[in-house]
Amino acid sequence: MKVGVISLGCAKNLVDTEVMLGIMQDNGITITPNPADADILIINTCAFIASAKEESITTILNFAAYKEEGKCRSLIVAGCLGQRYRQELLDEMPEIDAIVGTGAWHRIMEAVEETLSGRRVILIGEKEIIYDAKTPRLRTTPDYTAYVKIAEGCNHRCAFCAIPLIRGKQISRPIEDIRAEVEKLACDGVKEVVLIAQDTTNYGRDIYGKVKLCDLLRELVKVKKIHWIRLMYAYPQNFTDELIDLIASEPKICNYVDLPLQHADDAVLKRMHRPDTRASIETLLKKLRTKIPNVSIRSTFMVGYPGETEEEFQNLKNFIEEQRLDKVGVFVYSPEEGTAAYEMDGQVDEGTAQERYHELMSIQSLISQEINESLEGQEFDVLIEGRDIEVPEVVAGRSYREAPEVDGQIYIENDSRSEAGDIIRVKVLAGFVYDLAAEKIVR
Repeated sequence: MKVGVISLGCAKNLVDTEVMLGIMQDNGITITPNPADADILIINTCAFIASAKEESITTILNFAAYKEEGKCRSLIVAGCLGQRYRQELLDEMPEIDAIVGTGAWHRIMEAVEETLSGRRVILIGEKEIIYDAKTPRLRTTPDYTAYVKIAEGCNHRCAFCAIPLIRGKQISRPIEDIRAEVEKLACDGVKEVVLIAQDTTNYGRDIYGKVKLCDLLRELVKVKKIHWIRLMYAYPQNFTDELIDLIASEPKICNYVDLPLQHADDAVLKRMHRPDTRASIETLLKKLRTKIPNVSIRSTFMVGYPGETEEEFQNLKNFIEEQRLDKVGVFVYSPEEGTAAYEMDGQVDEGTAQERYHELMSIQSLISQEINESLEGQEFDVLIEGRDIEVPEVVAGRSYREAPEVDGQIYIENDSRSEAGDIIRVKVLAGFVYDLAAEKIVR
C-alpha cells in the first residue's frame, strides 16, 4: 500500500507531516512521490490567512482528481484547515474521506483504516499534543538540516491571529526530550538544527513556570556534530539580555534573529493586542546590533490592518527605512472568523492594502540589495544545498545569514567538488536583492 503526502504552510506544519509519515511507514505503508501511484493521499493544510486557505482548498480539489484518474481510495485532509472547518469540509466536499485535526496526527492510521473500509470520519483530539523524541518521524528535509519543534500552540491573543483558536495554548517539550532528539539527528548526519514554535522565546513557561529557552540552548550546544543551531519565530517580548548574550557568545547558535514584529505604529500595535511599542522594538534592535556581531535580522509586517490610517502606514514605512532590517516579509491583513479584529471597524479596502504591500516590498528590496552589496569581499562559512542542474560547476548554499526556505541563497562559482551537506569557506563577489554570488576559498 502506498501513500502520497503534500504539506502546506509553515515548518511547524511540516514537522506534523513528517511525524504522520513516520507512523505510516512504521505500519508498513510505502511513501510515494507520485500521487497517481498512491492508494492514500493526505494533504496537511494551512489556514493562517485567506490565501493559505485558498491554496489548501485548491490542492484538495487537485488531489481529489486522482480518485478518478489514479489509484486513490482514500483522501485525507489534515492540519489547520481540517481542524478549523472540519464539518463544513466534510459536508461540502464529498471527495474528502477523513479529517484529521492538528491534535490528532497520532490517529493517522485510524483514519487510513476507517476510510479504506468505506467510512468517512472526523478525528479531532480533545486537546493539542506534541510529538517527543521517541515518536516515529520520516524527515522530508535534506539530510543535513532538520526542524525541531520545541513547543506547540500559543499563549498570545493577537487580535488578527486564529492560531490559538486552532492550536490552543502553548505546550512545551521537556529539555531532556528535545536534547535526545537533537542527539539522534546529529547521529543521522544533521548539521543544522532549526528550532521552531509559535513563540520560541516563550519556551518552557508552561512546564517550568518561567522561560527556559537559554537553558535549552545551553544543553543543545553540547551536542557534538551539530554545526548550527538556528532560532526562528522569536517574539520580542521575551527576547532577554541573557538570550542576546548567549547568542553572541556561543559559536553554534547562528547570529540570526527572526522577530515577527507585525507593525511599528503604537496605535496599530495596541489594536493588534501586541505588547510591544515602537520604542521597545527599537531598543531591542539596538541591543541586538550592539551585542551580536554581524547579526542578521529578519521580520514580518502586516499592512491593511483594520483602522490603519495613512499616517500609521507612513510610520511603519519610516520604521522600515530607518531600521534597515536584513530580511523583511510583508503580508496583507486577512479577516479571520473568531478573532477580535474580524469585527473591528475601519476595514481597509483591498486595493489600498495591496498598494501598501507593494510599496513596502519595493522599499525593502532596495535595502536588501544595498545590505547584500555591502557584504562583497567578506568571507562566510556556507552549508552547501545542491548543484545547479543547468550549470554543474555552480553550487548553492546558505550562510548563518540565511534560513532555509524563507531567505535567499549564495551561489558559488567554479566549484566542481563540493556536495550537498558540505560546509565550505567562501568570499562574496556580488550582492543582489535576495542572493549572493561567491567563490570558494582554497587555503
